[in-house]
Amino acid sequence: QLQLVESGGGLVQAGGSLRLSCAASDRTFSSYAIGWFRQAPGKEREFVAGISWNGGSTYYAESVKGRFTISRDNAKNTVYLQMNSLKPEDTAVYYCATQTRPSPFQSATDFGSWGQGTQVTVSS
Repeated sequence: QLQLVESGGGLVQAGGSLRLSCAASDRTFSSYAIGWFRQAPGKEREFVAGISWNGGSTYYAESVKGRFTISRDNAKNTVYLQMNSLKPEDTAVYYCATQTRPSPFQSATDFGSWGQGTQVTVSS
């Protein structure tokens, strides 16, 4: 079964940047669209960004448009999330997952093979 491992989280000041990575265990990864989600304490998991299997299409939550960029390198079985101009409200555990069925509303229930998450903390 495909496994995903997130990395790159940490503590950063507001206005700073981080790049998250989502590494897959095998090359079946390249056939999946991938989504990044985040979950803050006491809140539901929310969609952040997504990318099609070949990188040709990307989509973002309104709250991160213009600040975050998703990309992928299928040769390395890895998806990235470049996060710039970070805000305290971006603080959360960030997860990547494979899209397992059409997801017109980017619902977490349409994604699978969740990684363990990586903590992002933005201080004010």
